[in-house]
Amino acid sequence: MRTKNDDGFTLIELLVVVVIIGVLVAIAVPVYLNYRKGAADKSAQSDVRAGVSAVEQFYGSNGNTLPDTNKSTTGSPITLTAASLTGPTTQTITLSDKTQLGYVKNGQGYLLCASNSGGSGNWYLYDSTGGGSVKAAAGTLSLDTCA
Repeated sequence: MRTKNDDGFTLIELLVVVVIIGVLVAIAVPVYLNYRKGAADKSAQSDVRAGVSAVEQFYGSNGNTLPDTNKSTTGSPITLTAASLTGPTTQTITLSDKTQLGYVKNGQGYLLCASNSGGSGNWYLYDSTGGGSVKAAAGTLSLDTCA
């Protein structure tokens, strides 16, 4: 028999609350993981855009000379230099965590490609000969050739 002092939740009520919390977590975790992958992909795209700015600044500051081919596989900064130049003329591309970026001098133009290991695995490419914006590349690219 219940008295006034026996107020509380039943076992069934507590189990219902636990099940509801479990369902909410099951919905939220995949959404969060997709959000993180998207953010990592955006950081790779942003690093390519920053690389374009750095290469163009190097080109303008050094008598219309493109820097030599370079790459980073560890997320460490890339220092752009040109062997044909004398003196300390460099430009740096700073990369986001887990981003790898390749810069390839390609005739009169250049290619920049990047991917972030925390993302969806997509590669992003900028081709200066075509101009435009950073585009998602089909398949996996090589950092040595951006192709």
